[in-house]
Amino acid sequence: MTAQLSSGTAACPGCLAAPAEPARSIPEDVQIALSLPGIHCSACIATVERELNAHPGVENARVNLTLKRAMIKATPETRAVDLIPVLEKAGFEAHELDPGALSATQTDKAGRDLLMRLAVAGFASMNVMLLSVSVWSGATDATRDMFHWISAAIALPAIAFSAQPFFANAWSALRVRRLNMDVPIVLAILLALVTSLWETALSGEHAYFDAALTLTFFLLAGRYLDYRTRAAARSAAEELTALEVPRAIRLVDGVENEIAVADLKVGDLILVRPGGRMPVDGEIVSGQSELDRSLLTGETVPVFAEIGQLVSAGEVNLTGPLTLRATAVGEDTSLHRMADLVAIAESGRSRYTSLADKAAKLYAPGVHILSALSFLGWYIYSGDIRTALNIAAAVLIITCPCALGLAVPAVTTAASGRLFRKGMLIKHATALERLSEADTVVFDKTGTLTSGSPELVNLGDHSRAKVEVALALAEASAHPLSVALAKAAREAGIKPANVRGVVEVPGYGTEGEYRGQRVRLGRAAWVGAEQGSETSAWLAIGDHAPLAFRFSDALRPGAAEAVDALRAAGKHVVLMSGDSQGAVRALAEKLGITDWIAEALPQDKAHRIQDLSDKGHHVLMVGDGLNDTAALAAAHVSISPASALDAARVASDIVLLGNDLSPIADACDTAVKATKRIRENFRIATVYNVIAVPLAVIGLATPLIAALAMSTSSITVSLNALRLR
Repeated sequence: MTAQLSSGTAACPGCLAAPAEPARSIPEDVQIALSLPGIHCSACIATVERELNAHPGVENARVNLTLKRAMIKATPETRAVDLIPVLEKAGFEAHELDPGALSATQTDKAGRDLLMRLAVAGFASMNVMLLSVSVWSGATDATRDMFHWISAAIALPAIAFSAQPFFANAWSALRVRRLNMDVPIVLAILLALVTSLWETALSGEHAYFDAALTLTFFLLAGRYLDYRTRAAARSAAEELTALEVPRAIRLVDGVENEIAVADLKVGDLILVRPGGRMPVDGEIVSGQSELDRSLLTGETVPVFAEIGQLVSAGEVNLTGPLTLRATAVGEDTSLHRMADLVAIAESGRSRYTSLADKAAKLYAPGVHILSALSFLGWYIYSGDIRTALNIAAAVLIITCPCALGLAVPAVTTAASGRLFRKGMLIKHATALERLSEADTVVFDKTGTLTSGSPELVNLGDHSRAKVEVALALAEASAHPLSVALAKAAREAGIKPANVRGVVEVPGYGTEGEYRGQRVRLGRAAWVGAEQGSETSAWLAIGDHAPLAFRFSDALRPGAAEAVDALRAAGKHVVLMSGDSQGAVRALAEKLGITDWIAEALPQDKAHRIQDLSDKGHHVLMVGDGLNDTAALAAAHVSISPASALDAARVASDIVLLGNDLSPIADACDTAVKATKRIRENFRIATVYNVIAVPLAVIGLATPLIAALAMSTSSITVSLNALRLR
């Protein structure tokens, strides 16, 4: 079938990654990587692992839910194309990734490290606080000194271990002569320890060991919450590289040899079988078929392919074998250039300055200046360096870095929990801040606003007898429209007619014989019909006039509601697609979108996003395909459905877990509220500082007051964040 036969669909994800299937020699210890975009729970993991481990060629299979990936150790003769059908039969989408292009399986080492440091700081602070209560209750002289020395023995090693993240970040900033939030934190911790040791050695009344540990504990809690919001983020460029076909069939004097794509050279003849992806850019020198270009362009209508036509890496061969001569390989292919485009776009996004970083620019120098002035003032006034140093330490401790450290992650965690319950996963730490600023929303079409699969819309227009003939022909093809026609007919209770000798003609359709007449189901020109603007499959029975089976790409649930809600919120909505003018115009009119762009290539989408950004707009991009990855990475903030390819999900900041698009508008509203809460938390921390700092400056901030002030402000900030839930 051909262009008229297609609809808003692409080949199955398994086909997108499946290489051709010749006999081949594979070294020992074969490692196969499969992407599983549809898994979402422990039951999915158990089912996938059970199905894979039951396959005779699989020695061991393990599924990573976070990465949505299966790593399989298999026997030498086992191939990914043998395993993909096993999973698809069990109801899971699967496509092959190149293990060599993926970094080693990521572990949650950083998260466990932070959690361990948090536990140590918490345990140590509880013990030192118990000793401090005894001192505050009236312990004096030798008893007080003993409690202080025991506190020092607990606090020093605990802080040396627990506060390492702050020490490392502060040193990194100071090495390049700049300040960040960790610099005053580290200074406060070190000054508290130094003055406490000095006071303990001189049998002084006050020590700040408990305050230093409490400060470390609260800040580590904020750091861990912040880490959890970043845990899902990975490099989209790496995923794009992994999606490239790892092997290809090279023809040498007519003999097939399977080799690594990296070994291909310009001018090589390459065989691509039906269901395989193009490993390189090239020119077709033999065969005819249809190509699914949605991977790169978003175009829903398969393109007829014949001798002399140029193809790009990443396009899918649908119906017939093709031989092509390589014109670009490796880093010169269109797919690799797209990966480079994504990497560039990602680096641009990293320049965003978060609210916490903006606060740090004001907070860090202000605290240092205030502490230094307090030290100088008291030293000049009293002439006692011990008193001046104690007050300077009290100023640093009481200025509430805990509240500032919790202000953002506490709100982000609460908002992320709220949105997760509504079916949205926040991946990036600053995603909510950026989403609250979005004033323009750009939607992709196929697979985003629409379901991406064809749907027969005029089955009832034809007699049952003719539908039976069409069903018999459709069931002989794996073409997306044939599959959709067969599904609709079967659901209507129709059985196939007795059509004999059914064969598929690559690039055209299927034909056979029915009651002595030739019958065909395929492209318009092939069956003698006139090409129309609608996506159709045509049925010809003998000399009778051809009949059209029309298809449409159904809207995703909640698509119309999401667009209406975003417009009602004052946002400008744009539809941008690689699909044809007619298909994009029809959808735009259906949804009431006045600003739309059709036939946009991946680089066109990224450039359009950049143009909008240059004009001062903050763009939210919603897309699902590889052709959207550069635009997703270039946008101010981005969302992709869970059904999107891995590379698109990775490039986005937020993943929509369900099929319904309506939560997008609610996410924008939640983001605005979250940003408001963050600013409120900064104001709360500021108010506490205004009240507490004068007490520290005039010398009234005992360790008890410092600990109470820190704890109260931190708890208040956390409770304010929980209002989002």
